[in-house]
Amino acid sequence: MIALKKLRELTLTAATSAERPLHLSAASGLVCLDSTMYVIADDELHLGVFSTTVAGPGRLVRLFDGVLPEDKAARKRQKPDLEALTFLPAFDGFHHGALLVVGSGSRPNRRGGALLGLDPLGRISGVPRSLDLSAMLVPLAAAFAEVNVEGAVVAGDELCLFQRGNKLHTDNAIIRYRLAEVVEVVTGRRTDALRSVKIGRLDLGHVDGVPLCFTDAALLPGGAIVFSAVAEDTEDAFNDGACVGAAIGIVDNDNRLRFVRQLDRPYKIEGIHAELDGNRLDLLAVTDADDPDVAAALYSATIAI
Repeated sequence: MIALKKLRELTLTAATSAERPLHLSAASGLVCLDSTMYVIADDELHLGVFSTTVAGPGRLVRLFDGVLPEDKAARKRQKPDLEALTFLPAFDGFHHGALLVVGSGSRPNRRGGALLGLDPLGRISGVPRSLDLSAMLVPLAAAFAEVNVEGAVVAGDELCLFQRGNKLHTDNAIIRYRLAEVVEVVTGRRTDALRSVKIGRLDLGHVDGVPLCFTDAALLPGGAIVFSAVAEDTEDAFNDGACVGAAIGIVDNDNRLRFVRQLDRPYKIEGIHAELDGNRLDLLAVTDADDPDVAAALYSATIAI
């Protein structure tokens, strides 16, 4: 089993309102660029920005206008459910690349996203652009009983989205798109339906009868992908459930599952970053406690592969 080491809680210098806590809670995606760590949270309208070298509080960058309700149930209904975060390499108008934020697509109000330009050091440059990703997310309803995108990775000339299953619909899958066509969507040059190149379904196993399902992913050199998965005791893409297990795995670029290794405790990992050093894989992971009063945490682990 894999043991995680807690590094810090994701505290903030300022909250979005007087009623909100001074921390991120529902961390759902992670990207590290140089000395900056970006964390998306599924119950916010903002992106968290933290240092990878200084363990101090982070700050928030607004992605969408408006205010979410403080009531937990109302907030859950209205949130954009931002679940996936990835780095897009340079393209027209974004000479140093961009961060792409993707909603889960599990409800009509969860089909949005955001695009954030970067400078040469991987810092946010310019004003974030809000996106309508319906062209990419709506067609997925033809392939899945419940769309629930939880991770995104750029692998070569493709964007891979990670569909998360549940107890009722165990549809874990990697959905591949041509990156050039995705760029057309996020830059507003295309609004018609974007069809995937390939959908590869995967069985990640079970913990105590609950299926392990994708929560995030990160690219490794050579094209393989490391992913996080949790066994959450829920039968749909809307309601939360008890997390009875979690795991880290690697899938090859041809969709062959290399391994799935369970964590020693059922941390609800929803964001992952990985660096490969020979046969050693150094990991960072962020968690979602499903409780706004509990801070999301950053963990590390090293595993041999």
